[in-house]
Amino acid sequence: MRVTKAITINHPVEEIYAFWRDFENLPRFMYHLQMVEDVGGGRSHWTAKAPGGGHVEWDAEVTEDKPNELIAWRSIGSDDDVENSGVVRFLPAPGDRGAEIIVQMEYDPPGGKAGSLFAKLLGEEPGQQIDDDLRRLKQVIETGEVVRSHGSPEGMGRSILKQHPAQPSEGEARL
Repeated sequence: MRVTKAITINHPVEEIYAFWRDFENLPRFMYHLQMVEDVGGGRSHWTAKAPGGGHVEWDAEVTEDKPNELIAWRSIGSDDDVENSGVVRFLPAPGDRGAEIIVQMEYDPPGGKAGSLFAKLLGEEPGQQIDDDLRRLKQVIETGEVVRSHGSPEGMGRSILKQHPAQPSEGEARL
């Protein structure tokens, strides 16, 4: 299965790339991720929520990294719960309006097509998740927090996240 999603974020490409490239930041805006651990050598270990309350795990390696342009990856190992690969592109937005982030991903869902349909019915299909994740990334980068509501998968309240380097510190004015 293939998914392509994009969003425009009003921030410099360099800062968004740096934030994303630190893979341990990803669970801060990717609701389905429980943990990403950098294990060195361009490799990382991922743990995500699965439909029905379980979890899936896999290892991944960076296959291409062009600073401020793109990060490509693929899952590795024969025992992976989720086979996936993809690329995230970081492009200057037209009219000096920040950056366009484009995520292209291919994945083989656990349980094949039936597993994919089940996940979609539960709102946990990767295409839906990536849309939601990119909206939360935009909130984190532009405001430093993710605002939650009754309609969001995370429930009510505000999730104030650790200060993002692009955000002014307490007492600083934003230009």
